[in-house]
Amino acid sequence: MGNPVVHFEVMGKDIALLQNFYKAAFDWELQSVMPTYTLAKPGGQGGINGGIGTPMPGGPTHVTFYVEVPDLAAALAKVEQLGAKKVMGPMDIPGGPTIGMFTDPEGHIIGLTGARPQ
Repeated sequence: MGNPVVHFEVMGKDIALLQNFYKAAFDWELQSVMPTYTLAKPGGQGGINGGIGTPMPGGPTHVTFYVEVPDLAAALAKVEQLGAKKVMGPMDIPGGPTIGMFTDPEGHIIGLTGARPQ
């Protein structure tokens, strides 16, 4: 069985503009968790939660998704062997998962998250 997509992010320059747009366009429930990041809960059957925020200082704006993997460090090493470049991680998110990010061979930013305890 493959690894599931478990989270998405929309990272841009104007968080208020993005929050207002996605709320109005799709009626997403939004919950601010810090000045630069808001959780987005699209709801609906089979939907995944995500976030809207600003990128890390100096980082690019982007839209990405996170894939859950059983071993984050091993997954980052594997994608690097396949031609990806590690961007960050593993990094523990306070009160959340451990995450990492890489760019695929064409430069798309993809996130990884460690498997959640059952």
